Amino acid sequence: MNLTLIALLTAAGLFFGMLGCLEIGRRVGVARIAHNPEGLAKGGSAAEGAVFALLGLLIAFTFSGAASRFEDRRHLITEEANDIGTAYLRVDLLPSDAQPEIRELFRRYVDLRSTSFLTAKNNADLKEKFAETQMLQGEIWTKSLAASRRPDAPTSATMLLLPAFNAMIDITTTRMTATQNHPPLIIFFLLTGLIFLSALLVGYDSADNKERNWLHPLVFAGIMSLTVYVIIDIEFPRLGLIRIDAADQVLVELRNSMD
Repeated sequence: MNLTLIALLTAAGLFFGMLGCLEIGRRVGVARIAHNPEGLAKGGSAAEGAVFALLGLLIAFTFSGAASRFEDRRHLITEEANDIGTAYLRVDLLPSDAQPEIRELFRRYVDLRSTSFLTAKNNADLKEKFAETQMLQGEIWTKSLAASRRPDAPTSATMLLLPAFNAMIDITTTRMTATQNHPPLIIFFLLTGLIFLSALLVGYDSADNKERNWLHPLVFAGIMSLTVYVIIDIEFPRLGLIRIDAADQVLVELRNSMD
């Protein structure tokens, strides 16, 4: 089951769950009015305000965090392309007969990095691609280090080339960690609980209305469900409808420049 379907089912569950809570709250309010002709109990507005304020704060927190992580992951792709490009250019510092083999390793490396996140279907695939990446990194590092220590290599080769390789290697771990950086699951449970509680309070307050009005409950449930769907979709930008796949184009362009 892909993430889009999971997110849609979650949003649908929230939507109908909110409608159910709205109806329960309204019936509780109607029963209260039947036992107390003076109307609903007074003094609950402060508690309701606190609940809705906390709900708004939590939605803002989760949405802002998801959007921030989305942008960070996109920027990391550009940063990796820059690091690889810098290291590739500095291969010119090595002896000319050692360059072709290392450049071919770079081409294989960029081919792998530009498709690793696109073709991975789950975490197991991603870890397998990461293991392949580490193997290629080891080959590039070993051969480049050996070439930079040759007597005919310029003294600047080691000073300039190896730090660039370090940056190229380090960014892969940063990107891998970024894919696993998500809010604790308890945050989503708390958000869901507050949404249902808010729906219950809205339904309770609507009990004073003599005629049932479906417009506001439907709009309220729909907006909340859509918001949660968007948050989940942005939080996993490789699996849903909102994706960062287009950002991989910088790696594709880098690979084309190596031919």
